[in-house]
Amino acid sequence: MSKNASLFACQNCGATYPKWTGKCEACGAWNTLVEETTASGPPKSLQSRKSKTNPLTFVPLKGDGGERIPRRLSGISEFDRTLGGGLVPGSATLVGGDPGIGKSTLLLQIACRLSQEKKGHRVAYISGEEAVDQVRLRAARLGLEDAAGSLANETSVRDIVTALDSRDAPDIAVIDSIQTMYVDTLDSAPGTVTQVRSSAQELIRVAKKRNISLILVGHVTKDGALAGPRVLEHMVDTVLYLEGDRGHQFRVLRSVKNRFGPTDEIGVFEMTEKGLQEVHNPSALFLTDRREDMSGAAVFAGLEGTRPVLVEIQALVAPTAYGTPRRAVIGWDAGRLAMVLAVLEARCGIVFGNNDVYLNVAGGFRIMEPAADLAVAAALLSSLTGTPVPASCVAFGEIGLSGEVRRISQPEVRLKEALKLGFTHALVPNGKTPSQNASAAILKTTPIRQLSDLIPLFEAVPTVKRA
Repeated sequence: MSKNASLFACQNCGATYPKWTGKCEACGAWNTLVEETTASGPPKSLQSRKSKTNPLTFVPLKGDGGERIPRRLSGISEFDRTLGGGLVPGSATLVGGDPGIGKSTLLLQIACRLSQEKKGHRVAYISGEEAVDQVRLRAARLGLEDAAGSLANETSVRDIVTALDSRDAPDIAVIDSIQTMYVDTLDSAPGTVTQVRSSAQELIRVAKKRNISLILVGHVTKDGALAGPRVLEHMVDTVLYLEGDRGHQFRVLRSVKNRFGPTDEIGVFEMTEKGLQEVHNPSALFLTDRREDMSGAAVFAGLEGTRPVLVEIQALVAPTAYGTPRRAVIGWDAGRLAMVLAVLEARCGIVFGNNDVYLNVAGGFRIMEPAADLAVAAALLSSLTGTPVPASCVAFGEIGLSGEVRRISQPEVRLKEALKLGFTHALVPNGKTPSQNASAAILKTTPIRQLSDLIPLFEAVPTVKRA
């Protein structure tokens, strides 16, 4: 017979300890250990007699028909693109994001789209944070009050599983959010590591049994990571993050894990009075307010998943008023900025030690790939010297510690997107550019082998200091 045991679990990473300590040794967080009661010993299913076990049935890797599983399209192309072509029956998708970023609004729009008559999907929206009338108010504000979806307010996983594991089970189920769900056989409070893990396990089990496309909403911590145990991200099939700055109207839905499609795929939305509206050409939207005669700005030709995106990188280099110069970054990795500054000083002789450096990616966009190094270096030199980067020029390339500019993946796709938006010049890494590509033939490309090759573009300005 199993006995109840008391453990202290970290609410940040899920590590467990027999005694309470102020600091979690696994993740380094303070005051995150919460006492939870668990059952010691093997689970009941393993304690049953051997005669009650069912042998495994193995099947060949190739099915009978060899057909692909049909996807469930929501009709919102940016959302379907991020998933790799729509929702897969029996899959579990986890959607995370900052509070108030628009997770519930987006999922309510998707649920209503999927429940339209021409699609014929039965959709259940289960909210543990809002009452049914509150969800109806949001639907009325979005103009979706006539949708055929079903609403419910419930936090008990037992009741939800009973509704999903029935003859009238829905095709798509949205759970908002997983941190509010609880399993009544556990003594811990909702939102704890044990409750989140157990609730997700039960919901995913019934979703795969009934071929339900399950969408879970997850809270995030102050660091931007999904709250709860890290194992939650391993249990689901797809993890999506809704990113954006509240001061901007743009929202980016980014795929960081996808078992049925490419990772790092993005969908771009614009927050309006009628909810999140999809943006089909994000490059043109991010460059709308760009000024062509300003120094300290460079256009980066990036690649997010399979989609090329052009964004403006802004840099400001100003004399410091303190002994230690300040480095502030928004939308990029602060560590890579420090590396680019160190390479410019050590390999090119450009001194930034007496200046504050501010770097910003316009539009609230966040760049993940290191191919932005060359565009960042161009923006820094432009701000330091006061010489604007040519308005018709884009840049991309990774910078190494020895000052070399390394080649990156799919340069022809980036050049094609730049050509489509009217750019005529590109700063690219030194290497072969496909001659058969139309964009490579029309655009004027300047190969940059070493970072020092970028200096002559700003050589005429005397504010550049050499060691």
